Amino acid sequence: MIRMESVPTKMTKKLLEELDRLVEEGWYASRSEAIRDAVRELAERRKLDRLEDAIEGDIEWGLHGQ
Repeated sequence: MIRMESVPTKMTKKLLEELDRLVEEGWYASRSEAIRDAVRELAERRKLDRLEDAIEGDIEWGLHGQ
């Protein structure tokens, strides 16, 4: 069983309205589900950014030995 923890946060009214719209349109079952998905996507994107930076560094080193 996965243990969930609460993370208090504040959002602008506009952002909260967008979040609620996603839930109302059926994209997510709840605000919490939408926020978890957004954090997962952000974490994955940052992981890919770090990987791309490492690959670019390897290429630069391979081309110029620096």
